[in-house]
Formats: sequence, structure tokens, C-alpha cells
Amino acid sequence: MITIIIGTNRPSARTRRVATLYGELLHEQGVAYQLLDLANLPPDFTAVALYTNAGRHDGFNQLCELANTADKLVFVVPEYNGSFPGVLKAFIDGLPYPGGIRGKKAALVGLSTGVQGGILALSHLTDILMYLGTAVLPARVRLPAIDKFLSEDGELTNPLYKELLQDQVRQLLAF
Repeated sequence: MITIIIGTNRPSARTRRVATLYGELLHEQGVAYQLLDLANLPPDFTAVALYTNAGRHDGFNQLCELANTADKLVFVVPEYNGSFPGVLKAFIDGLPYPGGIRGKKAALVGLSTGVQGGILALSHLTDILMYLGTAVLPARVRLPAIDKFLSEDGELTNPLYKELLQDQVRQLLAF
């Protein structure tokens, strides 16, 4: 099972549309997947599910289980202020340590409205995942100017973007 992590809790996020598209590409390859949507995090999880309260919040634990039981992970991550969303870092911080996603393999997809396609976000996330013992697929996909190339119904209008995602799916399956 591959778990696709929607790396923001922002309502109506483009990230969610790209994650859904990624799932469709996996489905076309006959691969089972599930979405882990950070919009489903309990609103108070940083106060009641982390640190001394680790493992004691059912709502948070359900999302952790989606990550823990995955064979592989796909992080679809928007760029926020030169990095990735803080809610994703807080979620990662709440995963069991050591353990959690240690020993898993991950693919990263970055998107931004700017021209760099989330490269800083992907770089920061790669450092954290490697520290945690999660192997990161070298082929990190960047989708710059996503607002110009992603329709409201989730279709990519830039054929190169879809080709990059399809190639990454193939590499992830062989990883």
C-alpha cells in the first residue's frame, strides 16, 4: 500500500488535487493507495496529541496509522514561505520515534505558484526524512507555476508535468 500525504491542511488546496491525480496514476498501474489528508488532523493536535500525550489521541493516531502501515509514501508538498507547511512538520514530529516512517521509501512532489516548484520545500523535507531513516527517491518532481497549469477539476494542462509524475510513479514502484 502506498500512502499519499497531502502536505497541507489548507481547504481547497491545489495540493489535494495533485495528490488525487497521483493516486489515479498509481491506480492505472494497478497499485493500491490511500490518501492521508492533513486537513483531517484534529484542530488541537499540537496541544493534545504530541510529546507527553503521544499515542493518546484517537483522531491523530488514525492518521499516524496510515503512515505507519504504508509500504511507501508520497509527499505532495506546497511551498510556503520558502519551505513546506508547518502543519506537515508538526505531523511528522508526532509520529512515533524511533520508528514511524523509519525504513520506508518516499517520493516527493513539490508545487508552487512561483518558478522554483517548491525546491526549497523539497530540500528541507528531504533532510528531515533522511534524518528519520526514510529513503527518498532521487527523482523529486517540481511543479512550478501550478496555478497556471492545474484546472479546477484537477487536470494538469502542461503535458510535461503529467509526464514527470508518470515517470516518478514508475521509479517509485521499482524503488
